[in-house]
Amino acid sequence: MEVILKEDVPKLGARGEVVKVAEGYGRNYLLPRKLAIEATAANRAVIEQMKQASARRAERERADAQALAGNFEGVSLTFYRKAGEREHLFGSVTSGDIAEELEQRGFNVDRRKIVLPEPLKTVGEFTVPIRLHKDVATSVKVVVEKETVE
Repeated sequence: MEVILKEDVPKLGARGEVVKVAEGYGRNYLLPRKLAIEATAANRAVIEQMKQASARRAERERADAQALAGNFEGVSLTFYRKAGEREHLFGSVTSGDIAEELEQRGFNVDRRKIVLPEPLKTVGEFTVPIRLHKDVATSVKVVVEKETVE
């Protein structure tokens, strides 16, 4: 049986591809879960229109991401946190903190797009990458300073 994938299916194919699958796999798994539709002439035409619309949308999103990436030039964020004697923080600076600070400065960036493998736990200067789109990445300078006690 031939089906057109509506979503990416691991080990089978990407969205919009026409693939041959076993009859049972198609009828009992892919079709009920709305992961695919049968590959008829009408459905092929609909999928072709969906591909074109998706390509236009992806190009627009990439252009928007590139424009936003240009705005990150020279942006530096400073966080003040309590720290111990060895410059180790009591707590940490997370991607959520960075996203919140960027939002206060007028940048609308989802915290999941901030590539921070683990929270920042020491005082210092860091370059944090931000993945705005699958093809567009930028970075922001993050400075973590020791909070002074008065």
